[in-house]
Amino acid sequence: MQSKKYLQLTLAILKPHIVKSPFALQKIRDLIIDNNFKVVRSRRVTMPREEAELFYKEHRDKFFYNRLVTFMCSGPSDIHILAAHDAVAKWRQLMGPTKSYQAQYNAPDTIRGTFGLSDTRNATHGSDSTESAEREIAIFFKDFDTKKWYDSEEIFFNFGRLHFDPISFVHTIDKSYLEKQNEHIEE
Repeated sequence: MQSKKYLQLTLAILKPHIVKSPFALQKIRDLIIDNNFKVVRSRRVTMPREEAELFYKEHRDKFFYNRLVTFMCSGPSDIHILAAHDAVAKWRQLMGPTKSYQAQYNAPDTIRGTFGLSDTRNATHGSDSTESAEREIAIFFKDFDTKKWYDSEEIFFNFGRLHFDPISFVHTIDKSYLEKQNEHIEE
């Protein structure tokens, strides 16, 4: 008997210059869905400086820190919790190399190879590990409880018992399936 393979969560950010470009935004959203990611949570926000500083705190002593924080606060970003098998590695592969110029030459078909403008404006962010994903999700989705999601929602996402709302860009649990399950339990 094969054991169940759980979904993995990762944080994805579509940076301000992407959100300002409807064509780029739609292409990246299509890539997310076409690559079988489930969108667990979504929000569009212009990052407050404090949130951006907390998110990028490991870069605080680097020369590009202020430029990066300022850019991330310059307009709305779309922030998503994505779920898939091996979501961290899968999203990072889809994004391509961090440095846009490297991506344009070595991985031109990736998101950063196509839409990255510079190392700061490289189109997207993705968690680099499951530990980073959990920490980063907690920064942007304060009410999201990872353990609770795995305990009560992951099974529905894993087996596709979902509806997709393209306007909100989020998957939700199919309530009709839940109602059918409850009817069987009551019988």
